[in-house]
Amino acid sequence: MTLVSNMKVILNVQQTKTLSLAQGSVPVTKVYETAYTDGTGAGKADLVFHTTRTLAGATDPLDLAGALTDAFGSTLTFVKIKSITISAPATNAANIVVGNGASNQFQGPFGAVAHTIAVKPGGKFHIDVGATDLGWSVVAATGDILGIAGTSGDKYDVIIVGASA
Repeated sequence: MTLVSNMKVILNVQQTKTLSLAQGSVPVTKVYETAYTDGTGAGKADLVFHTTRTLAGATDPLDLAGALTDAFGSTLTFVKIKSITISAPATNAANIVVGNGASNQFQGPFGAVAHTIAVKPGGKFHIDVGATDLGWSVVAATGDILGIAGTSGDKYDVIIVGASA
C-alpha cells in the first residue's frame, strides 16, 4: 500500500473601498502547500487516519499508537505525526477541543501536554510540520493520546497523516 499526500491551504481575500471618484481594490491570494511522498523520514508519510466521529460523551481520546485503524481495517501505529486536520460542523453545540488527553498525552504541536486548540462550530484547524521535518513524535504508552473533547453528540472530521518510523 502506498500513500501520497498533498496539503494545500488557499486564501483568497479581496478588500474593496469606494473612494470619491473611483473604487479601490486590493486582492490577496496566498497558497500554502506541503507534499509528502510514500515512506518514512523527512518529506514522507505512510499512514493516514480519517473519519467523521461523534462524541459519545465529553471526550474522545485518539490513541495514535495501535488503536486506530485505516480505511482498509489495518491497525495504525504512528511513530511520527506529519499533519492534523480537524473540522467541526456548524451544527455542533460547542467547540471541539483538541489536545490535552486525559493520560499519556501526545504533545505534538501544542507546546505542552496541557495546551489545547478550540475549534468552534463551523471552524477548521490544520497544522503540518512541513516537508523538511521528520514529524512530531508519538511515544507508545506514554505520549500517544490526542485528546478530543466537546459536547456529547457533537461531530468532527479528523485527518491525521504520519509515519510508521
